[in-house]
Amino acid sequence: MNAPHIEPIVEDPTTPAVAMRGLSKHFGKQVAVNNLNLDVPRGSFYGIVGPNGAGKTTAITMATGLLRPSAGSVWIDGLNVWEGQGSEAKQAYGLLADDLPTFDRLSGIEYLQLLGALRSMDEATVAQRSESLLQALDLEDAGPKYIADYSAGMTKKILLAGAMLHRPEVLILDEPLEAVDPVSARTIRQMLSAYVAAGRTVILSSHVMEVIEGLCSHVAIIADGQVRASATLDQVRMGESLSETFIHLVGARELDDSSLGWLR
Repeated sequence: MNAPHIEPIVEDPTTPAVAMRGLSKHFGKQVAVNNLNLDVPRGSFYGIVGPNGAGKTTAITMATGLLRPSAGSVWIDGLNVWEGQGSEAKQAYGLLADDLPTFDRLSGIEYLQLLGALRSMDEATVAQRSESLLQALDLEDAGPKYIADYSAGMTKKILLAGAMLHRPEVLILDEPLEAVDPVSARTIRQMLSAYVAAGRTVILSSHVMEVIEGLCSHVAIIADGQVRASATLDQVRMGESLSETFIHLVGARELDDSSLGWLR
């Protein structure tokens, strides 16, 4: 296999949709993210993949202003997240992540109304967009119900609706299709593709290579807290499947038949 392709970092970090420069995070002696540099081009559908514990989630959490980095800087839509422009940067992105609060004792509609109020959105705009999002995501009947009573897939969909409500320039999504039924997954794929076609940027973190290959124009492979490859999907794959490239770059543990013989 040829050397992995790593896209050069642009000189001006305000140019990409998202720019990470020298991003690091230490938890005691453990290094979760190690001098990570990454540019996400504007208008791209950008996939981020990596093994468990690779630093993907930590990098995203730092990039969105939820976890202070040990070192480094992040720009979203040209705004420096950690150096004086954090509030403005948070208006520029929408985030779907498993550890976000969902306010379970609110209904789906109330949750979207709360998010709209927190972003100082016009009530009529919130109502119109909430209605269209709930309809598209097949949550119309669930809208008046408590989120605490939602299934895992329904919760994922209301979080996505919340991330999209203010029509941000950048959507940052962690496993948006996980636990979602096939019909809704198809709808979400179409919604996200249309979002990118309108000139906005979607960043998608997933363990499912087929999802990344089916949706993304660009991809970064992260392992051990560093970028191992980053470019267009075809440049990273180099004629292989993304799964094959991933295994070549990250490595794979061979099955030990002798220790698992009892399974037969």
